[in-house]
Amino acid sequence: MGEKKVAVVAVGGNSLIKDKDHQAIPDQYEAASQSMEHIAGMIEQGWEVIVTHGNGPQVGFILRRAELSLHELHPVPLDYCGADTQGAIGYMFQRALYGQFQKRSMDKLAATVVTQVLVDKHDPAFKNPSKPIGAFMDESTAMQRKEAEGWAVVEDAGRGWRRVVPSPLPVRIIEADAISTLVRDGFVVISVGGGGIPVVEGEGGELLGVEAVIDKDFASALLATSLNADLLLISTAVEKVAINFNQPNQEWLDRMTLAEAKEYLEQGHFGKGSMEPKVRAILGFLERGGRQALITNPENIERALKGETGTLIVP
Repeated sequence: MGEKKVAVVAVGGNSLIKDKDHQAIPDQYEAASQSMEHIAGMIEQGWEVIVTHGNGPQVGFILRRAELSLHELHPVPLDYCGADTQGAIGYMFQRALYGQFQKRSMDKLAATVVTQVLVDKHDPAFKNPSKPIGAFMDESTAMQRKEAEGWAVVEDAGRGWRRVVPSPLPVRIIEADAISTLVRDGFVVISVGGGGIPVVEGEGGELLGVEAVIDKDFASALLATSLNADLLLISTAVEKVAINFNQPNQEWLDRMTLAEAKEYLEQGHFGKGSMEPKVRAILGFLERGGRQALITNPENIERALKGETGTLIVP
């Protein structure tokens, strides 16, 4: 991809919704702008950047809105929720980056690619739905939905019942070549939003959307591999990765090798729904020939790139 260093930056969910009181669109835009400021700083340092992002809460809002208007409007299938959020969040990032580039007198432009990600229709995840989505329900509503719409439902940590969908592994980024071309031409690309829109191949090789959710960090790592990126940066809620997290002997890590990270994983140091998938995604990237990965929070991105903070993971 020429001389420039290429980085895939996965922006965590907290980069759009700070808390329960700041969920409205203007609040989301404000939060997005803060994250994009740090990404613009990274681009100013000479990186070519592909931004990826989560979309869990936004998909939840669309589903809830559809549910409340069922007496008047059609429901929205999950793959279309993914496409809707990729467009809306991409627009926020594009607009925020445009402002940053103006402010810094940089000749750059961001573009969003609505991204489909191929999954295997025989992935065992389809037989074992595990990813909670949408609103909480009481038990009787959950059972009605299960009956009427064939949903898989689970009781979620004492907070109520929720629908669960499969979370298959990403196999191929359908739009990888388009993304690669845009990056080569100097565009900042926003892609694989929410892990990408999950599609499977039909009998004739056509693509069919499926009701599933792909882990966004796994999809970002696969994209980084596809683009032969120099760096996979996963931005999250913490400045560094810790072992013995929240224990008296907690230890922050500045750097891990592939072997050390595997060992810590096996010892159960990383939270199932939080740090574990991020570390697993990074291990996949490094095992497929990736050179380095970094975990930090948005406000420390520029410092972490200089080696001042964050957790660096190397082969």
